[in-house]
Amino acid sequence: MPASDTSIVALLISPNREIADAFMRTAALAKLFQVVSDLKSYLPEQVLEMRLRQWQPDVVLLDLETDIDLACDSIRYLLNRNPAVQVIGLHSKQDGNSIVRSLRAGAAEFLWMPFDAAAQLAAYERVVKLRAPAATEEPELGRVLGFASTKPGSGSSTLAAQCAFAIQRLSQKKVLLLDLDLMGGTVGFYLKIHHPHSFVELLDREELPTQREWEGLTAHFNGIDILPGPEEPVTVTVDPGRLHLVIEMVRKLYDFVVLDLPTIFHRTALLALSEADTACLVTTAELPSLHLTRKAIEMLDVLGFEKIRYSILVNRLSKQEGIAAGDVEKMFGASVRAVLPNDYFSLHRVVTRGEPLTQEAELGRAIERLAGKLTGVTAGQARKSKGFWGIKPVFSGT
Repeated sequence: MPASDTSIVALLISPNREIADAFMRTAALAKLFQVVSDLKSYLPEQVLEMRLRQWQPDVVLLDLETDIDLACDSIRYLLNRNPAVQVIGLHSKQDGNSIVRSLRAGAAEFLWMPFDAAAQLAAYERVVKLRAPAATEEPELGRVLGFASTKPGSGSSTLAAQCAFAIQRLSQKKVLLLDLDLMGGTVGFYLKIHHPHSFVELLDREELPTQREWEGLTAHFNGIDILPGPEEPVTVTVDPGRLHLVIEMVRKLYDFVVLDLPTIFHRTALLALSEADTACLVTTAELPSLHLTRKAIEMLDVLGFEKIRYSILVNRLSKQEGIAAGDVEKMFGASVRAVLPNDYFSLHRVVTRGEPLTQEAELGRAIERLAGKLTGVTAGQARKSKGFWGIKPVFSGT
């Protein structure tokens, strides 16, 4: 149901279905809250964070009657995240204890059955007033693309790095390659970059770096900026709020941000997938990798990730294996973005030298086509816009 010009987007969390059904009936008449998802249980913080990234609600409508302790924990989490999400508490009656506890936890309003239109309007106006200061959004934010393997060793780091180079060549825009695999990040190794800084530093800082500080944190290599993973494995828990702040920061600095992620089953990969505009799950045609890809898709379905948010890359496919993109799509019920050839010798040469693939290699051409699909810029368009040595032809007529 599309939102009206005045309605605000709401996420409803209510184990008590009587409360949920009553609110949904009256909300349909009042037309002040557009409920985009009706969740039937309280959620752990990590899952709740994913739902917030997925639906981006203006407000959470929260059942206070089923379990006031869990409800207050959720209220505090929602108010302390960045950006904060306002909460309206729901109850079957005007319960004094629930009112006091929820408002102390930070709830913006408290509504009880039968949720009449006048009460909804007062709560609506309160939430709109609280949201008003957080007004203007930054225009032209960069696109975030994530690469995660379904099985270690499937080549997602190589594809992420080479795709970042291809995107920069095609678009001629600012590109960042960000390695978020803190345990086994290999971007620096592949590209022969020995860099003293990594994403780990951003977890420890009290404040995000300024633009000038950021330029000192990143390595500059073959036309793109790179923040590699730590050279030694680091076991730290990535805070969802901090990750969100970093991603939003780099969106403002770059046209394209390519995330090299750990395997999709890792918590950091799932958090990053919530932030990405689109993601690629990298698999090979080997049975263990295909098996784990099926598991990954089932997991993402359970977590509520829509299939439009990600697609599959089949890597290192040889012609002898006789598997086509259509076969993989039927197997998993998910779209295949690209099938990449097993061009071992070209890849070995560039990894040994630490350099981008060229168009002379079959894999290089395939990655350029993939970069075009991800950015909407084709090789022909890029050459046309650049002309010869970046200058339009004299007789172009324009």
